[in-house]
Amino acid sequence: MDNKKVALSVAIITKDEEENLSECLKSVSFAGEVVVVDSGSDDRTVEIAEEYGCRVFVEQWKGFGLQKQSAIEKCVHDWVLVLDADERIPDETRGEIVRAIKEPKADAYSFPRKNHFRGKWIRHGTWGADEVIRLFRKGEARMSGRLVHETIETESAARIMAPILHYPDLSVKGTVKKIDAYSSAGAEQLLSEGKRSSVLKAFSRGLAAFLKCYLLKRGMLDGKEGFIIASYNAIYTYYKYLRLLEIQDVRGGRGD
Repeated sequence: MDNKKVALSVAIITKDEEENLSECLKSVSFAGEVVVVDSGSDDRTVEIAEEYGCRVFVEQWKGFGLQKQSAIEKCVHDWVLVLDADERIPDETRGEIVRAIKEPKADAYSFPRKNHFRGKWIRHGTWGADEVIRLFRKGEARMSGRLVHETIETESAARIMAPILHYPDLSVKGTVKKIDAYSSAGAEQLLSEGKRSSVLKAFSRGLAAFLKCYLLKRGMLDGKEGFIIASYNAIYTYYKYLRLLEIQDVRGGRGD
């Protein structure tokens, strides 16, 4: 890791991220500290984090929003950068982050996120225009409490034009695992919002998710990769509403 550190804390949550974590940590070697909150990895994730000098905490899973907020609260520096283990900070973005911290013009900053799949930058679909708030002055922003699809909540954010790079695992094995976790959390989130489900709704929402990603958002322009991503979106949405229906049945309520 670099000897030239800046007064920045990086907050990362992990679960079985040994294949991603090293590259993520290398990309933020300029940060003064990295806080990793792990939720019981069965692989070398914790060992890798410790090898890179991270402050590591192992905690029970609380949902994406609360887990990330727990990591944020453990950070010691005034400025915090929240990352996922499959994200990277390229050199151009590193320079912009350092400038934003040394000469701040805002209390929070958003970034364009470049999502990659099978070695290709995905420019269209629901992945195309991806903007995320990730850098902020501690106390001026916090994670939403959502179980999934959490966001950083702040009154306003300036924009850093340099990107965050995202390399999600969309192998069949990785996607099945992710769909299982995300659809369960998504169903619980829908339930907490008073949403209801049915077999027809699960099918129609899944189909709508595919059409939105592939046609409305022009995912077809990303070729084979665009079709696969749209299909995964449809499957995730379908199973999320099926899980919600299952929860309704178990807890005594029936979908329409």
